[in-house]
Formats: sequence, C-alpha cells, structure tokens
Amino acid sequence: MYDYIIVGAGLYGAVFAQQAKEAGKKVLIIDKRSNIGGNIYTEKIEGINVHKYGAHIFHTNNKEVWEYVNRFAEFNRFTNSPVANYKGELYSMPFNMYTFNKMWGVVTPEEASAKIEEQRKEITGEPKNLEEQAVSLVGRDIYEKLVKGYTEKQWGRGCKELPAFIIKRLPVRLTFDNNYFNALYQGIPIGGYTKMIGNMLEDIEVQLNTDYLKNKAELDKLADKIVYTGAIDAYFDYKLGYLEYRSVRFDTEILDKPNFQGNAAVNYTDRETLWTRIIEHKWFEFGKDEKGNDLPKTVISREYSSEWKPGDEPYYPVNDEKNTKLYESYKELADKEKNVIFGGRLGEYKYYDMDVTVSEALKKWEETNE
Repeated sequence: MYDYIIVGAGLYGAVFAQQAKEAGKKVLIIDKRSNIGGNIYTEKIEGINVHKYGAHIFHTNNKEVWEYVNRFAEFNRFTNSPVANYKGELYSMPFNMYTFNKMWGVVTPEEASAKIEEQRKEITGEPKNLEEQAVSLVGRDIYEKLVKGYTEKQWGRGCKELPAFIIKRLPVRLTFDNNYFNALYQGIPIGGYTKMIGNMLEDIEVQLNTDYLKNKAELDKLADKIVYTGAIDAYFDYKLGYLEYRSVRFDTEILDKPNFQGNAAVNYTDRETLWTRIIEHKWFEFGKDEKGNDLPKTVISREYSSEWKPGDEPYYPVNDEKNTKLYESYKELADKEKNVIFGGRLGEYKYYDMDVTVSEALKKWEETNE
C-alpha cells in the first residue's frame, strides 16, 4: 500500500513526490510516457540537451522556489534574449531601445517615447480587441511588424477576433536591456531538466508507460491518496465536454554545422512564415558540453502552433469565457473526489510558469499535511 500515487512525472508531480518522500511517505509515481520530466523533458542529442517540448527557461523572483530547485540542479547564468525576424529584418526583444533604434532610427529614450505616444493616439476609448489593445500600448509600427503575425499564428485567429485581455501589457523598456524576464533569478539546469527531475525522484518508485485512466480501478486500490496532474476533463471522461487548448508541433533536425542562428530563440513575426519560432538548443548552454568543449553540430526545432484536437498534446489552456465556465463545472466535480488532489497546468486548467508550478506543488503539499 502507498500513501500517494502521483499521476504524472512532470514538474508538479516530481515536487509533490519529493516532498512526500522527504516526509517519510511511501510514494509511487506513474506516467503514461516512456520518460520522466513531462513537458520539461530534455534529451541529449549530439551532446546537446534538447528541450523536446519547447524552450523552458527557469525564471523567478521567489527566493524560496529558487533555493528549492537549486537543491536538485546547478543552474547556469542563461539570460533569455530572443530575436524577432520580420521578413529578414532583425529586432531585439523585448521591446527596448535597440528595437526602437532599428525601427525608427531614434537614439534617445525621449525620442522613442515621443514616437510611441504619437502612434498610440490612433486608438481612442477602451480597446475592443487584441489589435486595438496592442496599438494602444506600442503603436502601429511595432504592432504590424512584431506582434500581429506572430500572435495570429499562435492563436490561429485574426488579432481583431482575439480578446484584448490576451495582451494586457507589452513590456516597453526605454533602456538598452535585452533581458526578456524581469526576474532576480534565471537560468537552465546544467545537464538538462531530465537530470534535475531524476534527482528529485531519487529513491522514489517510478512506473513509466502506465496509463492511469485505463488502469484506474486497480491503481486506486493501492493508495490512500491520488495526486492527479493530467487533464481534468479526461479524468471525468469528458462527460461535460472538452476543454480547449492550443497545441504546438516541433520539427527538429540535426545540422552538421556549429551555428545556425547564433541565438537560442528567434521569433518569426511575419504571417507568411509558417513556424512561430526556431529554437537552437545548444545556446541554452552557451554552445558547450559539460566539460566546456565547443560542440561541432547543432540541433534546431521549428515550432508550429496549431488548433488542439483530442489526441494532440495539450499546451496552452484557452482561458476564454466559455472554457473557464466549463472548467468551473469540472472543478465542482473534482471537489467531490475526496481522495484525489488535482494539480498542475492540466489538472487546474491554468497556464503556469515553472516557478509557479513548483510553488503551487509545495503549497499543496503543506495544505494536505497541515
């Protein structure tokens, strides 16, 4: 008999399992995939830790969370500085003085500010959709080149059809600062995320290639409590309907050259380029192996955003009014499941950054064991 069966060997499940084990509980963690790590799974290819389910950069202002993850990995000093490619024109992200200089030739923060102010005047009154919201924040030029195409590819809809709240704010910096995140702590675990999750799950029984929902009756008998990090609607066999997601497809290739784009992430912001961005994985660890040697090859992943359909990998919850209402109905059912804890991005139908995932799992462990 186990104290906990934890469904999902991703970040939330691994943190909860580690805390339970540390408290002397008997834990079994299961996952239907053939690997641990969930969507932060990294696989070593040509000496490069490849982020198999998209780029994951750990960033947080939460010191407790930072100290917690550093128990299981040493983090490098990677800083996320994406580049935007609009039809061959390259711009710095997030929007800062380098961006404004390239866009308009302005040199001082005052000139940049004046240019944005002048273009924002186009929108009067409350913005009615994403396009109006974006123009009211950064002006028409930046919207057309750096926001519109990328956003439409990501959501599969025109910006005029998307709600304004998706872009509540766009970071505008009147400094020469390419650091994407406003975070005190950021980096990538040296050796990859899979190694970090492996360290968290040390001495914990892990069963892969096991579908909880297909084996629910017998698995439930083996534990006092279940921690479920899968999709909440799948748990209830979609009886109230399907929650919607956006999905992502990755086209990954090994190139026989040391450098493809010179940066970890390049966003393609025009509508005509089918992919949203290209990740060059080696630059998350500065193009070096763990001994500090240069790597002769490179691995790139083109990312294509797509409409989710059952059977696809769910990535981003579509937290619009309709889906939020449906989730609330599922949550009412979940609250009646006395021995089941629903957690994580899919279990709570929320987009969580990694640090929030860690924080929520630690919090849930404490609440459960008060």
